[in-house]
Amino acid sequence: MCFKTYPDILTNNFKKSRRILINGGEIIKFAFHASTPMKPTIITLPKICDPRGNLTFVQDNDQLPFSIARTYWIYDVPAGAERGGHSHHRLQQLLVAASGSFNVNISDGFTEMTYSLNRPYEGLYLPPGIWRGIDNFASGSVCLSIVNMPYEEEDYVRDFDEFLALAKKKGPVISKS
Repeated sequence: MCFKTYPDILTNNFKKSRRILINGGEIIKFAFHASTPMKPTIITLPKICDPRGNLTFVQDNDQLPFSIARTYWIYDVPAGAERGGHSHHRLQQLLVAASGSFNVNISDGFTEMTYSLNRPYEGLYLPPGIWRGIDNFASGSVCLSIVNMPYEEEDYVRDFDEFLALAKKKGPVISKS
């Protein structure tokens, strides 16, 4: 879905109610609620269509189920290389293919899935406790990562056997539906 202009999105009503009134009264709601399931999911971000080039944004924590504390991006990944290969205790993350495409392979210790990201207005939300590996980078790809906390090495689970032991205690999170 495209918005016509940036001011269409940035209204006082948007900040107060987290709703946007556009194009003759259609209401689009981006806010997450306490009942939002903490499982991996694709989140569609706002997209402003313009003949000069499209624009997508994340602001004021309206599109994500967490407050943004840090962003970073991965680029110039050599052919055949893999990134990730870890899980987190507390970190929540949104991965976006800002340019190009790549695969995100995830596991909760019970189920494995692969998401192919290739749209700069869609991101893969990853809650804590999900193992992730990123591979199959197209040339020139940029993986944007938006997270809820500053870097803390103690938050990483880098050993897969340790991850499996933690996952066994937590139980399944991913459902293939």
